[in-house]
Amino acid sequence: MSAQKGRDLLVKIHDGSGFITLAGLRTKTLNLNARLVDITDSDSVDAWRELLPGAGAKSITVSGAGIFRDGASDALARESFFAQSAESYQLIIPDFGMLTGPFLMSELSYAGRYEGEATYDISLASAGAIRFTTA
Repeated sequence: MSAQKGRDLLVKIHDGSGFITLAGLRTKTLNLNARLVDITDSDSVDAWRELLPGAGAKSITVSGAGIFRDGASDALARESFFAQSAESYQLIIPDFGMLTGPFLMSELSYAGRYEGEATYDISLASAGAIRFTTA
């Protein structure tokens, strides 16, 4: 597998008719998590920890930062944050696959320097079942 361009990692939000890319995102971070369920007890061999496969809650968190463009996707993100509604997102990871499902926006912040561009940061947390499809 060859190296991938960071800009090819995409975060998209559903606009009612299809998925549109969140405009202006320059950096994106995606974390896949699965909580462990420890079932170690006094009968565990030599007191080695034992884990229960498939029992822990799975979650995905996404964070990103970029340039504020005041486009359609910015409006959807802003509306989603203020309504605290779970919206349908697509996360596209080149040569890995695509994750699709409901996410809740847990952070939305804006910043700007006097002689610079307006920027924003977002954080998303999975809010239901996420579907994975391979690339």
